[in-house]
Amino acid sequence: MPQSWVCGWPGFHLPRWSHGRRRRGPERQVREVSEHWSPKVVARLNDYEVKLVRIEGEFVWHSHQDTDELFLVLAGELTIQLRDRSVTLGPGQLYVVPRGVEHCPRADGEVKAMLLEPAGVINTGDASGDLTATVTEV
Repeated sequence: MPQSWVCGWPGFHLPRWSHGRRRRGPERQVREVSEHWSPKVVARLNDYEVKLVRIEGEFVWHSHQDTDELFLVLAGELTIQLRDRSVTLGPGQLYVVPRGVEHCPRADGEVKAMLLEPAGVINTGDASGDLTATVTEV
């Protein structure tokens, strides 16, 4: 089974980054994300997309057969439910869900998070339904 890991840094502070001509940090860009579970692309890195998302409530159980998925919590507390355990993350902590591992993100209060995944990845993975989002740019 693929390995997953949690990482966090005390006093973690996200740097500002440039995106085209604009140079803004994620804490400001996430304000432009209005809907929960609807990630927005804020930067591209080779074949990857950096996305910001607002999370609240429970998502759908799903997996991504061809790619890992990285969650970095900016604000709030996110629980990533796995079939055999749950991983809870706070601000500045990240978790990588290995490819093929079924998971279900959940947040009791609003969470602001950053995702890193290959371009074109569907947020609901192998599941579909009302929460499947069309990814747009901020």
